[in-house]
Amino acid sequence: MRLHKLEVSSFGPFADTVEVDFDRLGADGLFLLHGDTGAGKTTILDAVAFALYGRVPGARNEGKRLLSDHAPAGSVPRVELEATISGRRIKLVRSPEYSRPKKRGTGSITENAKATLTWLDGRGENLSRIPDIGDEINRLMGMSADQFFQVVLLPQGEFAKFLRAESDERGKLLERLFDTKRFVSVEAWFDAKRKASATALAAREQSVRLLLAKVETAAGLEVGAEAHPLEWSRKLLAEAQDTRDTSLAELVTAKDAAAEANRVLTVAQRTADLVARRNRATAELAAFNTGAAQRAVIGAELETAKRALPVAAVAGDVDAAGLHLAAALESMTAAMSTYSATGGPEIFVPEVWPPTDDERQRVVARIRTWRDEIVRLDAMAEDARRADAAEAEIEKLGVRRDALSERIDAIAVERTQLPEMVRSAGQRLEDAQRAHAALPGLEAALAKASDAAAAAHEFVSLRAQAEKIRVQVLDARDAHQSARGRWLDLVQKRIEGMAAELASSLAPGDPCQVCGSREHPAPAQSDVVTVTEPDLEVASAAERAAEKALSMVVDRQVTVDRDIDRVIARGGDGDVAELDRLRAAARNAVDEATHSAGQVGGLADKLGHLNERDGELQQESASLTAELAALTERTTTLSATVEQIRAAIVAAVGEDSTIAAQRSRFERLASAASAASEMRDDAVRAQARSAELSTKLAAAAAAAGFDSVEAAIEGVRSPARIAAIETELAKARDLEMAARTVLDDPEVVAVSEVETVDVDGPRERALQCAEVVNSAVAAASLAENRVSDLERFSGQLEKAYEAVAPERELHDELAALADVIAGKGQNSRKMSLRAYVLASRLEEIAVSASVRLQRMSGGRYEFVHSDEAGSRGRRGGLGLDIRDDFTGVVRSAKTLSGGESFLASLSLALGLADVVAAESGGIVLDTMFIDEGFGTLDADTLDSVMAVLDELRDGGRVVGIVSHVDEMRQRIPSRLHVIRGRAGSSVKVIAG
Repeated sequence: MRLHKLEVSSFGPFADTVEVDFDRLGADGLFLLHGDTGAGKTTILDAVAFALYGRVPGARNEGKRLLSDHAPAGSVPRVELEATISGRRIKLVRSPEYSRPKKRGTGSITENAKATLTWLDGRGENLSRIPDIGDEINRLMGMSADQFFQVVLLPQGEFAKFLRAESDERGKLLERLFDTKRFVSVEAWFDAKRKASATALAAREQSVRLLLAKVETAAGLEVGAEAHPLEWSRKLLAEAQDTRDTSLAELVTAKDAAAEANRVLTVAQRTADLVARRNRATAELAAFNTGAAQRAVIGAELETAKRALPVAAVAGDVDAAGLHLAAALESMTAAMSTYSATGGPEIFVPEVWPPTDDERQRVVARIRTWRDEIVRLDAMAEDARRADAAEAEIEKLGVRRDALSERIDAIAVERTQLPEMVRSAGQRLEDAQRAHAALPGLEAALAKASDAAAAAHEFVSLRAQAEKIRVQVLDARDAHQSARGRWLDLVQKRIEGMAAELASSLAPGDPCQVCGSREHPAPAQSDVVTVTEPDLEVASAAERAAEKALSMVVDRQVTVDRDIDRVIARGGDGDVAELDRLRAAARNAVDEATHSAGQVGGLADKLGHLNERDGELQQESASLTAELAALTERTTTLSATVEQIRAAIVAAVGEDSTIAAQRSRFERLASAASAASEMRDDAVRAQARSAELSTKLAAAAAAAGFDSVEAAIEGVRSPARIAAIETELAKARDLEMAARTVLDDPEVVAVSEVETVDVDGPRERALQCAEVVNSAVAAASLAENRVSDLERFSGQLEKAYEAVAPERELHDELAALADVIAGKGQNSRKMSLRAYVLASRLEEIAVSASVRLQRMSGGRYEFVHSDEAGSRGRRGGLGLDIRDDFTGVVRSAKTLSGGESFLASLSLALGLADVVAAESGGIVLDTMFIDEGFGTLDADTLDSVMAVLDELRDGGRVVGIVSHVDEMRQRIPSRLHVIRGRAGSSVKVIAG
């Protein structure tokens, strides 16, 4: 890569456009970039980095404030770079993201970053998309932005830190420069394989652990295996088998003892039962003999009751017939009284009993006559109902005729008013239609007025916020400029006082930290107050804090200004009261139009109805007139019919007031006469039945052997009494037979001499033996089940253990290999695969850097790479020490003096550049920059360094040196002077 020309505008401290011609400046291959502190030397390098990669190195990129604070408002930050990369000459133009004032109104807007890439050789399509440009630059350069910053822009102090860093910190830098992703992937692959294998093995071993738990449970233990799982399970099985055999032997002994005890108990219980049966039978037989006289009495009672049973049945019928006769006579008397109360003629002859047939025929004839009259009166009542219905209809017809007359008159009035109603409805419909057509416009006006009113209220609030923030911005900018000026002044004083600070620490006879001399003829003196590094850190922190505060308040100002522009665009800069009034008026207009528009449909329907109404009214009037004539004719016909029916009814009723009254009288006479006749016939039949049953009762008593009916009735007993006597006699006979059967039993006869039997002793002995048997059965069953479970689970455990063994061996081998790759386990150097690769790269850097360090140190120093493991588990392979050939001692780089540290750091930077270039495909870096550090060198060492730098420009390479050292200006004729000013920095090219 070779730089040709750089043009910077409104970028960093450069308010105007500055141009750097690298072809002219680097004609000798070496040029100096110098200037006051804060003038912008590093910004030149930042501009090159920004043009290529769209970002600047280190923490400066995080600030994102590349627009010059000195540039006029509205200026556009811009960087243009012409360079040749991989044989292609290109021009890159970039502008970072920045904020600018709005062209109209107050506030600011944010402009997005822009970039273009132009192929100056005419080959290829020019690019304007930032991602495409980034990909193309990475391809051409063959290195990332971080690699470029380290290799081409050798930064201030970075390699001194790298030189003195611990292994972990040095590794982080190397990882940024060298792509170790594939090695990280290998480490991750092995780690994932190990974890997957561990998971699978754990799953397989889970079955072994589960079987071990089952063996423990089956053996009744609560502790784990005491030895190898298989040996332990076999031992448990053998112990369980011994326990089972012992339990079975104990069970046989217990069962034999229980059988003998049960036999003795059975004999005792049987003997006791026979003695009890004998005693009960003897007592029952004695009780039977004592009740013989009582059984004879109730036996005679039973025989008499059985003979009286047929007489009792007939006597019941006689009693029932007598009751029926009394009821019939009572009902007849009541029916005769009821008929007499009706006032009818005397058709019954009470003195004659029973009634004759002639009397019955007279009564039937009279009843038939009254029924015929009832039929005739029912027909007459139907005519009366028709007359009532006709009169009701006449009344309804009269009401309807009145309604028709009123409606005909109303129709005539409405037809007179109809033309005016049609005209009014048409006018209202036109008004509603106009309102409906105007509604969208009114709603749009309302929305606009409402938005403008809301924006006006918001505008008032935002203006107040903007004014408040404007004051805050001015205060924050003043605070930032003051803090930055303070920091720059301290930096300048620090530089001026560094020599005096070093001189103040010298003591007679001590070696100088710069030149090593033990003589100090003219120590540097300082006329200014000494500024320490902590003072600079405090001032720098204050400057960064002030810059952050300024950035935050500016961001708030941009946000508020953007909101103000938004509300102004909505019309929010008008008078608030007037906009509120316009909004209210627009709301009223929309409400009125909405109400009117909502009536269009109803008004249109109403107008159509009115237009059709006249014809409807004319037809309705004609129809009503015809209906009125028909009603009048119907009323006349019904009135004549009613008159005729009423006259016939008056003639038929006679002395009764109404047809209903006459019918009711005939109905009472016929019903009472019929009931009395039937009751007289029932009484005659009941009297004949009673006499017949009395004769039958006397015959039954004689047949049963009784002297009279009364004697037979006295011997009658109820069925319950008869059943009770029979039951008592049968029970006595059964008891006698059962007692004699028991006493005749040979077993009972055999114990006739036995009085008592002991059963409690044998029973207690049998219970004790049964408990012993139950315990023995439970123990034998438990032992048998335990042996069965242990045999099954032990067999399964052996198979599972044998199945897992090969997988466990494979996992152990994989885990050991993964640990070695990760820098653990048997890896004695504690180097992971990634660390090993980085160590290899560091060794290459050390070899390349040692060549230059030996040249620059006069052959005294060279780098020594160490791959030993670090202390406290730190990774190895990234150790870097210094060998002093004068003493032959290898010592830490931290023991080097300031000048020696610079030589070592520069050598490392150049060595790193060589290795990274080779890593990037051998790309030739034709231009590189070295930033600061030369002030710590004495004249001889500076000559050695310049000699090495002269070698760097061999083959056309251009080296730019950034330094404050005055001697460098005398040694390097080609210079780029960066000049600091209050209105911004400028540059001056001095070609040698």
